[in-house]
Amino acid sequence: MKNTLPYLFAGGLALLAAGSAQAEKRTLVISAYPIAQPLFAKHVYEPFKARCGCDIVVETGNNADRIAKLEAHRASPVIDLVLLSDFGMLEAANKGLVAPLDYAKLKNYGQIYNFAKNPIGGNFAVGYTIYSVGLVYRSDKVSGIKSWQDLWRSDLKGRISLPDVSTTQGPLMLQMADLAWGGKGDDYATGMQKIAAIKNNVVTFSKNSAQLSSLFAQDEIWAAPVARFTWSQLLKTGMPLKWAIPAEGQAAGMNVMGIVSQSKNADLAYQLIDFWLSKEVQTALAMDLVDSPVNQQVVLPKDKAEFNTYGAEQIRSLKFVKPELILKQRSNWIAQWNKAISK
Repeated sequence: MKNTLPYLFAGGLALLAAGSAQAEKRTLVISAYPIAQPLFAKHVYEPFKARCGCDIVVETGNNADRIAKLEAHRASPVIDLVLLSDFGMLEAANKGLVAPLDYAKLKNYGQIYNFAKNPIGGNFAVGYTIYSVGLVYRSDKVSGIKSWQDLWRSDLKGRISLPDVSTTQGPLMLQMADLAWGGKGDDYATGMQKIAAIKNNVVTFSKNSAQLSSLFAQDEIWAAPVARFTWSQLLKTGMPLKWAIPAEGQAAGMNVMGIVSQSKNADLAYQLIDFWLSKEVQTALAMDLVDSPVNQQVVLPKDKAEFNTYGAEQIRSLKFVKPELILKQRSNWIAQWNKAISK
């Protein structure tokens, strides 16, 4: 009888090897905003999974909820890579929830704008997208807008919407109001006073961009601060709308990436960050109007450039609110807002 032991032994080794390979497949867990996740899967997650041979799990939510989860699992992290606003990441860094980055591990780091490099200090983050907040107006109703001060014009009384201070864009609007009216302090007191003075002229203090589309479509408002990433949606209203870059510039926001402290998959997180910053991925996301690029090598056709924060004029106009300023003043701004404007 033929000895089958060598064959059994070889078969057993093959099964062990297959089991070991399966066991070694790693999972990178990402904490991100819920918006546009199918397109992120198409342009980022699936191509990266094919490269790394790993799995990706995405958990979504707002800044506050996701920072709270990082804090709750501080001792044994369940998230590897976190995407937050710049001030949200600074809050996470101040709590020791994210680790300093070694930018030398990112070969595409040199291709991004300087303002996206180490955007919150301490080497805790890297910017992956920006957006501008300009002024959009009805060209058939409004003669034109050249300054943020124009929102205070009498012909726009009862025809404007402004962002609520509790939203991501609220502090950005507050900054531009303060800048336009000659404010000097970092508490934006002048801007707060000016907004309070016209609160009865405001149709609504909006909580999200979907509200703006409805307000413009229903002829309730003729002008409003608008984030560039919603511009294409506003044009679908069919109204004659124009985008203005005021003389004082445009407010600007930035979303950033960071690696969670004690992540067991930090090496994969670095690889994904670098992939995300690449010209190819940044171009794909910009072409699908998901995120405006921070990679300076991205070249967009005119019909796509119009809906991104992109190009020399847009980039020169950007006025970022320092993330440390938002953390310092946020509770004060909300208290003042509730007292002077929301009452």
